[in-house]
Amino acid sequence: MRIIFMGTPDFAVPTLNALVDAGHDVVAAYSQPPRPGGRRGKALTPSPVHARAEELGIAVRTPLSFKKDPDAVAAFAALNADVAVVAAYGLILPLSVLEAPRLGGLNVHGSLLPRWRGAAPVQRAILAGDAETGVGIMQMEAGLDTGPVRLEGRTPIDGKTAGELTAELAELGARLMVQVLADFDGHPAVAQPEDGVTYAAKIDKAETRLNFDQPAEAVERQIRAFNPPGAWFEHDGERIRVLAADLLPLSACGERVGERGTILDPAALPLSQPSPQGGEDFVIACSTGAIRPTLVQRAGRGVVTTRELLNGFPIPPGTQL
Repeated sequence: MRIIFMGTPDFAVPTLNALVDAGHDVVAAYSQPPRPGGRRGKALTPSPVHARAEELGIAVRTPLSFKKDPDAVAAFAALNADVAVVAAYGLILPLSVLEAPRLGGLNVHGSLLPRWRGAAPVQRAILAGDAETGVGIMQMEAGLDTGPVRLEGRTPIDGKTAGELTAELAELGARLMVQVLADFDGHPAVAQPEDGVTYAAKIDKAETRLNFDQPAEAVERQIRAFNPPGAWFEHDGERIRVLAADLLPLSACGERVGERGTILDPAALPLSQPSPQGGEDFVIACSTGAIRPTLVQRAGRGVVTTRELLNGFPIPPGTQL
């Protein structure tokens, strides 16, 4: 097929690669404009899709908007594409764009629709404690992720971080998209159920601060949902990111007044086994249970085990985070 590809982050790159590998003619790639990046944040850095498309010899276009730029819409329509394939593009597409290709637009969406429509489906699924999630190939329409689904794949969440789950769904979505394009009529669009609609709101930076007033299970989900870049707590005016943690469902933890967010004395806890990554001296009480961080990161430094952190940055039992 003659395809316009529209995507921006790493999540979209496997689909672009799969389209090219399947022999489709990707006539243009649309992506978000280059943003300031680098150590000082001054040099403009192209998106992962932009960079990969250039490597593949595909022309890249980076309009700021379609709604406010009729010339961009006309240029899009002039490509005479069979279909637009969209994966985490980041711009709202008006009907004039969605209806320009012969077969409309197909979106790779990282959830089991209608659950988690919106911007952050992977993180919201982990935070909510969902047992499974997936990816769907959705026929796009004017509403926010309301279109019918042509093909869907599922996977258990099973303790995965947002980064791990996003990478898995990206590969799964790429395979499903190729299947749909290989037999478009054989994968009819099925309307989403009216029940079970939830919205995956964009992540607010404030949400990434660890909230020890929650049960330990919810705190551990925070850690996985925000990795990358990492959920965090503050000590002595410095943010410490937590990238992995053991869950300690200890009934005795977090029941005394003022204990939530306190570093507990591990010698006084009925720990069944030591942490394999050296976090046994760093247990944080939650509203019920506790967590034991195992991989952490100070600002501007590399990822280390908790034992390595404490060797040069002691946080003794009794500390209130």
